[in-house]
Amino acid sequence: LLRRLRDDLGLAVLLVTHDLGVVAEVAARALVLYAGEIVEEAPVAALLGDPRHPYTKALLASRPDATGDRRGPRRLPAIGGGVPE
Repeated sequence: LLRRLRDDLGLAVLLVTHDLGVVAEVAARALVLYAGEIVEEAPVAALLGDPRHPYTKALLASRPDATGDRRGPRRLPAIGGGVPE
C-alpha cells in the first residue's frame, strides 16, 4: 500500500521502523538514528550493502541469519559512545 501510494501519487513517506526488511522493500533512501541523532543517510542499497557507521553495521549484524544457521546465541558487538544529555 505504501509503495503504491508513493508511486501512484508521488507522495513522500516517512516510515519509522526497526524492521530492515520493510526498509529494503519500501524505501529508496534511509536514515539511521542512534541516541536520537542521525548517524548515516544513504540510498537503501548502499546502506544495506556497505554500511559506514558502527551502529548501522551492528544493526545489520543483529538480524537473524536467513540461511537457517542456528549455532546458538552470539554476543552483539559493543558500540562506543553514550546517550546525549
